[in-house]
Amino acid sequence: MSWTDERVSLLKQLWGEGKTAAEIAKVLGDGITRNAVIGKAHRLKLSSRLSPIQQNTVKKPKSDATPRIVRPQVKLPEFKGKGVNMIDLDSSMCRWPNGDPKEENFNFCGCAAMVGLPYCEVHARAAYQVPTRTRTLKAEDFETQAGTPTDFDIKHVSNA
Repeated sequence: MSWTDERVSLLKQLWGEGKTAAEIAKVLGDGITRNAVIGKAHRLKLSSRLSPIQQNTVKKPKSDATPRIVRPQVKLPEFKGKGVNMIDLDSSMCRWPNGDPKEENFNFCGCAAMVGLPYCEVHARAAYQVPTRTRTLKAEDFETQAGTPTDFDIKHVSNA
């Protein structure tokens, strides 16, 4: 098997017509395989093209009329509350942090916390996302999960 000038010109012609490499190999005959055709076409730098087999399955580009599903983004509440410092917080105040703890003006909401939760109603909605749209948030749902200060061991450091 050798690539004569006649075979090369026939390869170029059939390649330009969009024939598959297997079809070209059959026409050329004399032991030329599909892979030999592909290799020669590559060495001759013949134009790249989609596979004739894949041309039948090429997907059409989506039109602008196709509706997109837009998922709503959860926004954190902009409600800052009273702006209470950590040292002034007590168990009945909302513990929602405002700002960056590294900054000097960092504080907490400080509004009245919901029963059994560490947050006020506004911040509880952001902290506890409802798993389904049909279910509404109730503080009673979280009473068993929310810790109270009596649940924790509070250790005092002596200044000795």
